[in-house]
Amino acid sequence: MSRIGNKAITIPAGVTVKIENDKCTVTGPLGTLTKKVEPKLTYNIDGQVLTIENNNIEAIYNAYHGLYRQIINNMIVGVTKGYEKRLTVNGVGYKITQKGQDLVLNIGFSHPVEVKAVEGIQLSCDKNEIIVKGIDKELVGQVALKIKDIKPVEPYHAYGIYYSDETIVRKEVKSGKK
Repeated sequence: MSRIGNKAITIPAGVTVKIENDKCTVTGPLGTLTKKVEPKLTYNIDGQVLTIENNNIEAIYNAYHGLYRQIINNMIVGVTKGYEKRLTVNGVGYKITQKGQDLVLNIGFSHPVEVKAVEGIQLSCDKNEIIVKGIDKELVGQVALKIKDIKPVEPYHAYGIYYSDETIVRKEVKSGKK
């Protein structure tokens, strides 16, 4: 039995949730999201409350129960509030500039790196910080990770790109004395 799957989802005012066959569509003030859901689970919408029931014996459906409950909840939060990830760019001479919807990163390579904006994602920069915004939590996380992987953080000076709330483990520099 899934503890998360048994929690009811409250649907806020201005948001509509429609589940047909194996697709869930959530529409809200910020946009519309559609995702595939497991058809063997039972989805009940009673007024402004959505519950998911698992009537299957197989163990895999216990995991699906909590998974699809959380996916639908993330969709509802996304179309009402949206999601945002902040990345910090740290390094001597590292610069970020915005070029239309895209970003141009000068981060120690012999050439500037251009990051193209993905549909449904807004990229912006502020001094040494990159802000990735969107309504799809999964897509925001993927785009932020792709940007982060362009220049991984090196452990001695913490130069590179990392999440703003991430703790960087620093290594001690060799002293040269014996």
